[in-house]
Amino acid sequence: MHGRIPLRFFVVTFAWSWLIWLPLVLAGVGVLRVDDEIRATMALPAAMLGAFGPAIGACYSVWTLDGRRALVDFLKSFLSLRFGWKAWVSIFAVLGAVNAFAWYVPELFGHDRLPMLLPSAFVFPIWLVLMALLGGGQEEVGWRGYILEPLEARFGIWMGNVVLGSVWAVWHIPLWFVLGSSQEYMPFVAFLLGTIGLSFFFSWVMKASGGRPLSAVIAHGAYNAFIALTPTLVMQSGVVQTRWWIHQTLLVVVGVLFVVYLTRSSRRGVAG
Repeated sequence: MHGRIPLRFFVVTFAWSWLIWLPLVLAGVGVLRVDDEIRATMALPAAMLGAFGPAIGACYSVWTLDGRRALVDFLKSFLSLRFGWKAWVSIFAVLGAVNAFAWYVPELFGHDRLPMLLPSAFVFPIWLVLMALLGGGQEEVGWRGYILEPLEARFGIWMGNVVLGSVWAVWHIPLWFVLGSSQEYMPFVAFLLGTIGLSFFFSWVMKASGGRPLSAVIAHGAYNAFIALTPTLVMQSGVVQTRWWIHQTLLVVVGVLFVVYLTRSSRRGVAG
């Protein structure tokens, strides 16, 4: 990895994603007139293809900066599942608990239960794999697999992940203008808090796994998969998204706690 931040990563990442999402955005704001049936058919494939932007940006950067052999080695680094028990347990225990808490607690104060979005809890493992490969996890090839290291090297673990979480949130902005997307119903500030919190937590997962980037891919997939199992977002406009605010705020709290633990452990290791 080069000592400076490879800005080409961000250029390619945003260009790939935003250009692919642009027709959906133009249709969403009424500039481009598209038949509703065609738009509904194309929205999901286009959204998924655009989500490969960070992976494309990472591969392009590695290839152009370090050569084809480095790119092969980079992709091979995603083949190891030997994360260690701490990373494996934390991915599912922490993300599952945060999501379940935000989903259930509002019921104690009179909110109606949000029904599970999956046909059955038994399909959760299949859904997890789909989310890891196509439903968000693929972003981590770029975010945590590539750009996390230079950002933390330049800004430190705290500010590096604030920057990454903020860039991650901004990268999603076009989806707020795509009709039918889940972002259409999310308060952006809450979403920003969540991406920063997840950046903290995913950084810890990466380090706990010994730097194996597939851990971040699975963690991201698990986060998105749990949202379908215990939903925290009401898919309606004009609704106070109580569960979503709780969910995203908890992610910040949890993320900060894990980074505090990480930094204190690092200091103890140095002192030892």
